[in-house]
Amino acid sequence: MLRFVLRRLALMVPVLVGLSILLFMWIRWLPGDPARALLGERATPEGIAQVNAAYGFDKPLVQQYFTYVKSLLSGDFGNSIKTGQPVVQSFIEKFPATVELSIAALLFAVVIGVPLGYLAARHQGRLLDTVVVSGSLLGVVIPVFFLAILLKLVFATWLHWLPTSLRQDPRMDATHVTNLYVLDGFLTGEWDAAWDAMLHLILPALALGTIPLAIIVRITRASVAEVVNEDYVRTAESKGLSSWTVSRRHIMRNALLPVVTTIGLWAGLLFSGAVLTETVFSFNGVGQYLYEAISGLDYPVLQGFILFIALIYSVINLIVDVSYGVIDPRVRVS
Repeated sequence: MLRFVLRRLALMVPVLVGLSILLFMWIRWLPGDPARALLGERATPEGIAQVNAAYGFDKPLVQQYFTYVKSLLSGDFGNSIKTGQPVVQSFIEKFPATVELSIAALLFAVVIGVPLGYLAARHQGRLLDTVVVSGSLLGVVIPVFFLAILLKLVFATWLHWLPTSLRQDPRMDATHVTNLYVLDGFLTGEWDAAWDAMLHLILPALALGTIPLAIIVRITRASVAEVVNEDYVRTAESKGLSSWTVSRRHIMRNALLPVVTTIGLWAGLLFSGAVLTETVFSFNGVGQYLYEAISGLDYPVLQGFILFIALIYSVINLIVDVSYGVIDPRVRVS
């Protein structure tokens, strides 16, 4: 297993190098001029030349790329063109919001999706199966932004049960240690702050987790329906084993591999930032910040954030691959 992990870590290096090249070229092919976007109405030929010289945009692309790689190797991802803030610092400030939202959405999708998919497969062709499958189809086809606005309208505006936006009530004097607001509340013993942060998480997590929930339900249902017809399941049942033992040891353990793959893929997608959800709820995470960087042609922010996200995505895929061996020992043998 250790050799497998080291080999996968080594393979991440050429992937990240290739991505850095493609990303560098793609960003510079975007229409527009970052200097003009920064200066706005104050843009003059002299001002544009000064901005381009300050950020090295007036140099050949090959020289720009190698300068960029050299700064990456030294741990310097550059500074934002618009704010002047270091990209690493911006990422540290924005990423916890996305992590908190993504974990909440993923927990919602997994905790509800896997049991629902299992129950639908065990009651295949019955009313429960029809309701679950129809609900999963509905969850896939509803646009995220529409669902987010609908949830906000019903539960925040009409019923006044939940907050409309932000991560926490700005009037609350909470201590932020990790910028994960719920965790910070528990660490500092500020239970009211933790509770308020959880209330602010509910609606964005529901909106963001609906599509992965629907997909996890369908994948789980299909996988379990395939496994329950295997000979070893019928043999286990004929031996008189309890339904809990059969389900846990023989059905779910063998049906989990495609489900874990799906969860891993969605974890990577969610951690990359949910632009629409974060924008609707003013959640101020990676997705919203990336959208603003694209609009303002903020090259250093785009390059740094996307590379960070690619690294996180690669690590999540590695964790998923390692989990295969934990779930099914046959994977370790192969």
